[in-house]
Amino acid sequence: MISEYNEKGTLGRFVMHNNNQLLSGRGLRDRNPEPVNTFVYNRGTAQQVKIDEVTYTMPEASILPLVSNQHFQFERPGELVAWQFNREFYCILNHDKEVGCAGFLFYGIHHPMFIKLEPAEVKEIEELSRVFSFEMLVRDNFQGEMLRVLLKRVIIKTTRIAKQQSESYRLFPDEKMDLMRMFSLILEDNFKKEHEVRFYAAALNKSPKTLSNTFALLKQPAPSVLIRNRIILEAKRYLHYTDKSAKEIAYELGFESSAHFSRFFKQHTGSNASEFRTIEQNDKY
Repeated sequence: MISEYNEKGTLGRFVMHNNNQLLSGRGLRDRNPEPVNTFVYNRGTAQQVKIDEVTYTMPEASILPLVSNQHFQFERPGELVAWQFNREFYCILNHDKEVGCAGFLFYGIHHPMFIKLEPAEVKEIEELSRVFSFEMLVRDNFQGEMLRVLLKRVIIKTTRIAKQQSESYRLFPDEKMDLMRMFSLILEDNFKKEHEVRFYAAALNKSPKTLSNTFALLKQPAPSVLIRNRIILEAKRYLHYTDKSAKEIAYELGFESSAHFSRFFKQHTGSNASEFRTIEQNDKY
C-alpha cells in the first residue's frame, strides 16, 4: 500500500509505503531523479538488501536511512514500512540544528547504517507508524504540518538510537564528532569538484593537518581516504546504472581528463572503467 501527500505551493512530497511489494530505489537509473530521503523500517525477520550492487543483511527490528542517489532492492519488501520525503517537504539540512542528523544518518562515514531497535523502541515506532497511517487519511489544512511533526519525531528518535550505538559518539564529545559530521555534509556537496583535503579543511576553519589529526584521534579514516572513497562510489554508480563513457564520467566527477580519471579508478579499484563495467555486466547473467 502506498499513501502520498503533496503540497501544491511548495511541491513538497511525502510518501508512506506499507507492505508495498514494489518498494525499491532506482538511483542513477532515473534520468532525472527526485532528491528523496528514505527511512525503511523492517518489522519482519532479517532479510537481504542490495544497495549499489552490494548485498547486506538488514536485521529484524531495524531502521535503514537511504538517500536519493542510491539504488536499492529488498529481498522481501512486503514486510517493510518506509517513509520518503523530498527536501521541499522537509529539508534535513535546514533543520540540522534541530535534529543533528544531516551528515550522520544520511551522509555519514559508516554506511549503510542499520539501526537496531530494542523492544520498547519497536513499540514506539509501531505506534508512530499507526499514527502516520491515520494522518495520511486526514484531508485538512493541518495535514502537512502533522506529517512533518511525526517525521521529525522519527528522525530525532532514530538519531538518538544511532548515536547510542556508535562507539565514537560514546567515546568522544559531540563537538569533535560534529566536525566529522560537517565534513561529511561538505563532502557530499562538493566531492565532484573538490578533491583536495585543503578545501574541506578551509571550509571547516581548520588546517589540513589539524583536520587529519582529529580524524585519526576519532579513529576514523583520513579525510583524503574519505574523499577518494566517495569519488569511487559515484564512479561505480555511473558505471553500474548509466551508459556514460569514461570521458563523460571524468567530466561529471571533476577530473581534468578521462586519462586522469582512468588512472585514478584503476589505482584504487584494480581495474579500469571499461573492465569494471564488463565484469559487472557479466556477473548479472
